[in-house]
Amino acid sequence: MSSKDKINIFPSRMALTVMKARLKGAQKGHSLLKKKADALQIRFRSILKKIIETKSLMGDVMKEASFSLAEAKFTVGSDFNHIVLQNVTNAQIKVRSKKDNVAGVTLPIFETFQNSTDVNEFAGLARGGQQLSKIKKNYASAIQLLVDLASLQTSFITLDEVIKITNRRVNALEYVVIPRFERTINYIISELDEMEREEFYRLKKIQEKKRKIRAINEKRLQEMKDKGGYAEPSSILENEHDEDLLF
Repeated sequence: MSSKDKINIFPSRMALTVMKARLKGAQKGHSLLKKKADALQIRFRSILKKIIETKSLMGDVMKEASFSLAEAKFTVGSDFNHIVLQNVTNAQIKVRSKKDNVAGVTLPIFETFQNSTDVNEFAGLARGGQQLSKIKKNYASAIQLLVDLASLQTSFITLDEVIKITNRRVNALEYVVIPRFERTINYIISELDEMEREEFYRLKKIQEKKRKIRAINEKRLQEMKDKGGYAEPSSILENEHDEDLLF
Protein backbone atom coordinates (compact mmCIF):
# COMPACT_ATOMS: atom_id res chain seq x y z
CA MET A 1 0.00 0.00 0.00
CA SER A 2 1.58 3.29 -1.11
CA SER A 3 1.57 6.53 0.88
CA LYS A 4 -1.03 7.96 -1.50
CA ASP A 5 -3.49 5.21 -0.61
CA LYS A 6 -3.36 5.92 3.12
CA ILE A 7 -2.32 8.55 5.62
CA ASN A 8 1.19 8.29 7.02
CA ILE A 9 0.50 7.74 10.71
CA PHE A 10 2.01 5.60 13.45
CA PRO A 11 -0.29 2.63 14.15
CA SER A 12 -1.58 2.87 17.70
CA ARG A 13 -4.84 2.72 19.61
CA MET A 14 -4.99 6.50 19.83
CA ALA A 15 -4.36 6.85 16.10
CA LEU A 16 -7.13 4.32 15.43
CA THR A 17 -9.56 6.35 17.56
CA VAL A 18 -8.59 9.59 15.80
CA MET A 19 -8.97 8.07 12.33
CA LYS A 20 -12.38 6.61 13.19
CA ALA A 21 -13.52 10.07 14.36
CA ARG A 22 -12.21 11.65 11.14
CA LEU A 23 -13.94 8.99 9.06
CA LYS A 24 -17.22 9.62 10.86
CA GLY A 25 -16.85 13.37 10.27
CA ALA A 26 -16.10 12.83 6.58
CA GLN A 27 -19.14 10.58 6.19
CA LYS A 28 -21.34 13.15 7.94
CA GLY A 29 -19.99 15.91 5.71
CA HIS A 30 -20.56 13.77 2.63
CA SER A 31 -24.17 13.18 3.66
CA LEU A 32 -24.81 16.90 4.25
CA LEU A 33 -23.15 17.95 0.99
CA LYS A 34 -25.14 15.31 -0.88
CA LYS A 35 -28.39 16.69 0.54
CA LYS A 36 -27.27 20.22 -0.35
CA ALA A 37 -26.46 19.16 -3.91
CA ASP A 38 -29.88 17.51 -4.25
CA ALA A 39 -31.65 20.64 -2.97
CA LEU A 40 -29.66 22.84 -5.35
CA GLN A 41 -30.43 20.50 -8.25
CA ILE A 42 -34.16 20.72 -7.53
CA ARG A 43 -34.02 24.53 -7.47
CA PHE A 44 -31.78 24.51 -10.57
CA ARG A 45 -34.29 22.48 -12.58
CA SER A 46 -37.13 24.69 -11.38
CA ILE A 47 -35.28 27.83 -12.50
CA LEU A 48 -34.42 26.22 -15.84
CA LYS A 49 -38.08 25.42 -16.42
CA LYS A 50 -39.08 29.00 -15.58
CA ILE A 51 -36.39 30.38 -17.93
CA ILE A 52 -37.75 28.31 -20.82
CA GLU A 53 -41.31 29.43 -20.07
CA THR A 54 -40.27 33.09 -19.69
CA LYS A 55 -38.29 33.10 -22.93
CA SER A 56 -41.23 31.56 -24.77
CA LEU A 57 -43.57 34.15 -23.28
CA MET A 58 -41.03 36.90 -23.98
CA GLY A 59 -41.23 36.20 -27.70
CA ASP A 60 -45.01 36.63 -27.69
CA VAL A 61 -44.89 39.81 -25.58
CA MET A 62 -42.18 41.44 -27.72
CA LYS A 63 -44.09 40.52 -30.85
CA GLU A 64 -47.24 42.12 -29.44
CA ALA A 65 -45.29 45.22 -28.39
CA SER A 66 -43.73 45.56 -31.85
CA PHE A 67 -47.14 45.26 -33.52
CA SER A 68 -48.61 47.88 -31.15
CA LEU A 69 -45.70 50.21 -31.97
CA ALA A 70 -46.36 49.75 -35.70
CA GLU A 71 -50.06 50.45 -35.16
CA ALA A 72 -49.27 53.63 -33.20
CA LYS A 73 -46.91 54.89 -35.91
CA PHE A 74 -49.58 54.21 -38.51
CA THR A 75 -52.28 55.99 -36.48
CA VAL A 76 -50.41 58.89 -34.86
CA GLY A 77 -47.49 59.20 -37.20
CA SER A 78 -43.82 58.44 -36.84
CA ASP A 79 -43.11 61.67 -34.96
CA PHE A 80 -45.03 60.90 -31.80
CA ASN A 81 -41.89 60.40 -29.72
CA HIS A 82 -41.89 64.02 -28.58
CA ILE A 83 -45.37 63.53 -27.14
CA VAL A 84 -43.93 61.05 -24.65
CA LEU A 85 -40.43 62.45 -24.18
CA GLN A 86 -41.54 65.97 -23.28
CA ASN A 87 -43.39 64.62 -20.24
CA VAL A 88 -40.68 62.22 -19.01
CA THR A 89 -38.78 63.54 -16.00
CA ASN A 90 -37.81 60.33 -14.14
CA ALA A 91 -38.14 56.59 -14.49
CA GLN A 92 -41.54 55.23 -13.53
CA ILE A 93 -40.46 51.57 -13.37
CA LYS A 94 -37.42 50.81 -11.23
CA VAL A 95 -35.61 47.65 -10.26
CA ARG A 96 -34.64 46.58 -6.77
CA SER A 97 -32.63 43.60 -5.62
CA LYS A 98 -33.40 41.10 -2.87
CA LYS A 99 -31.66 37.97 -1.67
CA ASP A 100 -32.92 34.43 -1.45
CA ASN A 101 -31.20 31.64 0.47
CA VAL A 102 -31.20 28.11 -0.93
CA ALA A 103 -29.28 25.56 1.15
CA GLY A 104 -26.80 28.21 2.25
CA VAL A 105 -26.41 29.74 -1.23
CA THR A 106 -27.41 33.39 -1.64
CA LEU A 107 -29.29 34.06 -4.88
CA PRO A 108 -30.00 37.61 -6.14
CA ILE A 109 -33.65 38.29 -6.94
CA PHE A 110 -34.61 41.30 -9.09
CA GLU A 111 -38.09 42.76 -9.09
CA THR A 112 -39.71 45.85 -10.59
CA PHE A 113 -41.70 48.48 -8.76
CA GLN A 114 -43.35 51.76 -9.62
CA ASN A 115 -42.81 54.65 -7.24
CA SER A 116 -44.56 57.43 -9.17
CA THR A 117 -47.74 58.05 -11.08
CA ASP A 118 -47.99 57.81 -14.82
CA VAL A 119 -47.18 61.29 -16.08
CA ASN A 120 -48.00 60.16 -19.62
CA GLU A 121 -51.48 59.06 -18.71
CA PHE A 122 -53.14 61.66 -20.96
CA ALA A 123 -50.46 61.73 -23.63
CA GLY A 124 -51.94 61.39 -27.11
CA LEU A 125 -55.41 62.17 -25.91
CA ALA A 126 -56.10 64.22 -29.02
CA ARG A 127 -54.93 61.54 -31.44
CA GLY A 128 -53.79 57.96 -30.99
CA GLY A 129 -54.34 57.81 -27.25
CA GLN A 130 -55.56 54.20 -27.32
CA GLN A 131 -52.55 53.03 -29.30
CA LEU A 132 -50.13 54.83 -26.97
CA SER A 133 -51.78 53.25 -23.92
CA LYS A 134 -51.47 49.88 -25.58
CA ILE A 135 -47.77 50.48 -26.27
CA LYS A 136 -47.14 51.45 -22.63
CA LYS A 137 -48.95 48.38 -21.38
CA ASN A 138 -47.15 46.00 -23.74
CA TYR A 139 -43.67 47.41 -23.12
CA ALA A 140 -44.29 47.49 -19.36
CA SER A 141 -45.05 43.77 -19.56
CA ALA A 142 -41.89 43.31 -21.64
CA ILE A 143 -39.79 45.15 -19.03
CA GLN A 144 -41.30 42.99 -16.27
CA LEU A 145 -40.43 39.85 -18.17
CA LEU A 146 -36.91 41.11 -18.93
CA VAL A 147 -36.27 41.78 -15.25
CA ASP A 148 -37.67 38.37 -14.31
CA LEU A 149 -35.53 36.74 -16.98
CA ALA A 150 -32.43 38.59 -15.74
CA SER A 151 -33.15 37.41 -12.20
CA LEU A 152 -33.62 33.82 -13.36
CA GLN A 153 -30.48 33.88 -15.52
CA THR A 154 -28.39 35.28 -12.66
CA SER A 155 -29.70 32.65 -10.24
CA PHE A 156 -29.14 29.98 -12.91
CA ILE A 157 -25.47 30.92 -13.38
CA THR A 158 -24.88 31.20 -9.63
CA LEU A 159 -26.47 27.82 -8.94
CA ASP A 160 -24.56 26.21 -11.80
CA GLU A 161 -21.22 27.26 -10.31
CA VAL A 162 -22.21 26.24 -6.77
CA ILE A 163 -23.52 22.85 -7.95
CA LYS A 164 -20.25 22.16 -9.75
CA ILE A 165 -18.21 23.02 -6.63
CA THR A 166 -20.52 20.98 -4.38
CA ASN A 167 -20.39 17.96 -6.70
CA ARG A 168 -16.60 18.13 -6.79
CA ARG A 169 -16.51 18.13 -3.00
CA VAL A 170 -18.98 15.24 -2.80
CA ASN A 171 -16.93 13.21 -5.29
CA ALA A 172 -13.68 14.06 -3.48
CA LEU A 173 -15.13 12.85 -0.18
CA GLU A 174 -16.73 9.77 -1.70
CA TYR A 175 -13.89 8.56 -3.90
CA VAL A 176 -10.73 10.01 -2.29
CA VAL A 177 -11.04 11.09 1.34
CA ILE A 178 -13.35 8.42 2.78
CA PRO A 179 -11.60 5.47 1.03
CA ARG A 180 -8.25 6.84 2.20
CA PHE A 181 -9.47 7.00 5.79
CA GLU A 182 -10.87 3.46 5.51
CA ARG A 183 -7.60 2.10 4.12
CA THR A 184 -5.69 3.86 6.90
CA ILE A 185 -7.99 2.34 9.54
CA ASN A 186 -7.56 -1.12 7.99
CA TYR A 187 -3.79 -0.60 7.96
CA ILE A 188 -3.74 0.41 11.64
CA ILE A 189 -5.92 -2.57 12.61
CA SER A 190 -3.69 -4.99 10.69
CA GLU A 191 -0.56 -3.50 12.27
CA LEU A 192 -2.07 -3.72 15.75
CA ASP A 193 -3.05 -7.34 15.14
CA GLU A 194 0.47 -8.07 13.95
CA MET A 195 1.89 -6.43 17.08
CA GLU A 196 -0.37 -8.54 19.26
CA ARG A 197 0.74 -11.71 17.47
CA GLU A 198 4.39 -10.72 17.88
CA GLU A 199 3.84 -9.98 21.58
CA PHE A 200 2.10 -13.32 22.07
CA TYR A 201 4.92 -15.15 20.28
CA ARG A 202 7.52 -13.29 22.37
CA LEU A 203 5.77 -14.23 25.61
CA LYS A 204 5.59 -17.86 24.55
CA LYS A 205 9.31 -17.89 23.79
CA ILE A 206 10.09 -16.31 27.17
CA GLN A 207 7.95 -18.85 29.00
CA GLU A 208 9.56 -21.70 27.08
CA LYS A 209 13.03 -20.40 27.94
CA LYS A 210 12.08 -20.08 31.61
CA ARG A 211 10.80 -23.65 31.64
CA LYS A 212 14.07 -24.86 30.18
CA ILE A 213 16.10 -22.92 32.78
CA ARG A 214 13.88 -24.22 35.59
CA ALA A 215 14.23 -27.79 34.31
CA ILE A 216 18.04 -27.44 34.19
CA ASN A 217 18.16 -26.04 37.74
CA GLU A 218 15.92 -28.82 39.04
CA LYS A 219 18.13 -31.39 37.37
CA ARG A 220 21.28 -29.93 38.93
CA LEU A 221 19.60 -29.77 42.32
CA GLN A 222 18.58 -33.41 42.06
CA GLU A 223 22.11 -34.41 41.10
CA MET A 224 23.51 -32.57 44.13
CA LYS A 225 21.00 -34.29 46.39
CA ASP A 226 21.95 -37.68 45.00
CA LYS A 227 25.66 -37.02 45.68
CA GLY A 228 24.93 -35.86 49.22
CA GLY A 229 26.57 -32.49 48.77
CA TYR A 230 23.40 -30.55 49.23
CA ALA A 231 21.89 -29.37 52.50
CA GLU A 232 18.61 -27.62 52.89
CA PRO A 233 19.13 -23.97 53.90
CA SER A 234 17.99 -23.11 57.42
CA SER A 235 15.07 -20.86 57.91
CA ILE A 236 15.82 -17.39 59.14
CA LEU A 237 12.65 -17.54 61.21
CA GLU A 238 14.01 -20.32 63.41
CA ASN A 239 16.11 -18.78 66.25
CA GLU A 240 16.75 -21.69 68.67
CA HIS A 241 20.36 -22.02 67.45
CA ASP A 242 21.19 -18.34 67.71
CA GLU A 243 23.85 -17.40 70.30
CA ASP A 244 23.18 -14.86 72.95
CA LEU A 245 24.67 -11.48 72.38
CA LEU A 246 26.34 -9.63 75.29
CA PHE A 247 26.65 -5.93 75.32
